[in-house]
Amino acid sequence: MKPSSEYTLAELAEQSQTPARTIRFYIARGLLEGPARAGRGAFYTDAHLERIARIRKLQGEGRMLAEIAVELGGGGGEAALPAPEAWWQYEVSSDVKVMVRDGAGPWRMRLIRTAVAELTGRLRASEPEEGGNDGGGNRE
Repeated sequence: MKPSSEYTLAELAEQSQTPARTIRFYIARGLLEGPARAGRGAFYTDAHLERIARIRKLQGEGRMLAEIAVELGGGGGEAALPAPEAWWQYEVSSDVKVMVRDGAGPWRMRLIRTAVAELTGRLRASEPEEGGNDGGGNRE
């Protein structure tokens, strides 16, 4: 056996149990190097197989592709992941939620709370009473 095997795209897909389309996507995203030799006789190596296994393992841990790219040093030169942001979420009614980015000043937060309270009141006032006609077209 050769120290490093050579695989066609179809063979790499079969060996890694990863669709060829996904492998091409990984290459396009910079997660995986292109073939060791391009063109008509394109082939992939054991290094490609190992890299795909690592990508799939990290995905299995719940990692996003952007995180995997950063961890593996790939990603096509994209900048590091943006810093996470905190958001406040207000449930105004069963079908309406308002999200506000954390970090607003106290004056701004008072305005937002007032507006959310007003919106909540309006939506509750417009909800049909239980057992009543909700305007759904049940006309006699």
